[in-house]
Amino acid sequence: MKMLEYCQRILAKVSFDRHLFAKELAKSIKRLELPDVERLRQWCDEQFGQRYEDIILMTFPPRIAV
Repeated sequence: MKMLEYCQRILAKVSFDRHLFAKELAKSIKRLELPDVERLRQWCDEQFGQRYEDIILMTFPPRIAV
């Protein structure tokens, strides 16, 4: 199983709790390579964007304008 898929599974399982979600999201970002971090961000926005938008915005590194 890819690390990205593993992180997605963990986040889905802990999504019932704000604190756990934030903690696992931070750990996931540290574990992943940069391209996978961006994929995780997209997935988080789609799956949890309405519920945890504040956590997602605070936890992910800012996007670099090109």
